[in-house]
Amino acid sequence: MLIGGGIGHGQDTRAAVSRIHRLEAGPAEIEAPAPVTVQSMASGYTHDVDKCVAEIHKLAAAGADIVRVAVPERKDTHALPAILRQTTVPIVADVHFHYKRALESIEAGVHKIRLNPGNISDRSQVEEVIRACRDAKIPIRVGVNEGSIVERKDKQKRAAELAGVFGDRRHGAMLAIMIAKLEEYLDIFYDNDFFDVVISAKSIDPTLVIDAYTEIARRFDHPLHLGVTHAGPKETGCIRSVVALGTLLANGIGDTIRISYANDPIYEVEDGLELLWSLGLRERKGAELIACPTCGRIQVDLFTLTQNVRAKLAEQITVPMKVAVMGCVVNGPGEAEGADVAVFAGDRKGIIYVQGERVATVGESEILDRLLAECVAFQNRVRSGQAKLGEKKVHITPPDPIGELGSGWEKMAATRLTVEGQ
Repeated sequence: MLIGGGIGHGQDTRAAVSRIHRLEAGPAEIEAPAPVTVQSMASGYTHDVDKCVAEIHKLAAAGADIVRVAVPERKDTHALPAILRQTTVPIVADVHFHYKRALESIEAGVHKIRLNPGNISDRSQVEEVIRACRDAKIPIRVGVNEGSIVERKDKQKRAAELAGVFGDRRHGAMLAIMIAKLEEYLDIFYDNDFFDVVISAKSIDPTLVIDAYTEIARRFDHPLHLGVTHAGPKETGCIRSVVALGTLLANGIGDTIRISYANDPIYEVEDGLELLWSLGLRERKGAELIACPTCGRIQVDLFTLTQNVRAKLAEQITVPMKVAVMGCVVNGPGEAEGADVAVFAGDRKGIIYVQGERVATVGESEILDRLLAECVAFQNRVRSGQAKLGEKKVHITPPDPIGELGSGWEKMAATRLTVEGQ
């Protein structure tokens, strides 16, 4: 069950009971269930205030609900007040190695702290952070990520950890470490009567991510932040992330997500939103574009057209209409009938439909401008109440594929002549 918008709030987070959950923005409260939120992380130095603020604005404009910033040094936490004054999305301070960075971040006014049990494990230091977060009424994310929880100094201790209690499981040793570290760490929070905790358990292995979060969801009643860490460049990282996050979300596990790329974080936000839209976990903003794959039937430059349509829709369309760009009459009529605005093409021309009603036949060079014009006009009608999304008007009868859309007669005739000549 998807619970909350990212932050649990209640007296007993171990009990699976209906509760009130706070979105990670702070004091504003909303009743569960809440939409899954999309996070990203600023890639620049936090102490470079102007650049950091500019990047946060860019991520927020793309749809990020929450942005995390790194605070490895005092100069980074010193910059936080100036950053917070200029930004509107919740800011999470990513704390590693020194608990005082957490205390400084809390004092600066951040909306949430991220702690790593592998690096900040001293109980007295953790308790000091807990007290500060309780006073400030902000949550803490505990990250038991694969890359940072395994004991690396004490080889004997590491060997004992790797023996695990999940020996019969595919990822038994690592699952055992994650669960044990998490239980040990959470006991500190529970002993201090602090339950406003979010859990993450990331790995570079998507299958381990699935297993870890599934086990954690079964054992703990805390909101979960999903992610695949060190996923790689966007070209491959998107697959690794969607495999894990899509599986978990489809099974009702997860409250916030970050798709991580070795790339501009703007793509993390865009792809994270698309994942949630595709699963119906967030209301889509802007057009949903569908288009033909590679096919020998295509008779226009469909791929260039699709990219141009995508760019124009992103600029001008905010209503969640469905737009179809199809390259032939095989699948085109069905998609045109199911989409709010659609085009299906033939021999260097296209037929444009609005909610199943034919409105124009134009040459290939005119398709982009006319399709966009129909999208804008339809958006205006939706906003004014004159049209509704997803409302089909007529049934489309596919045109003769060798008639008005193309050169089929000539091709068939040439074929017959060749056969008869043999």
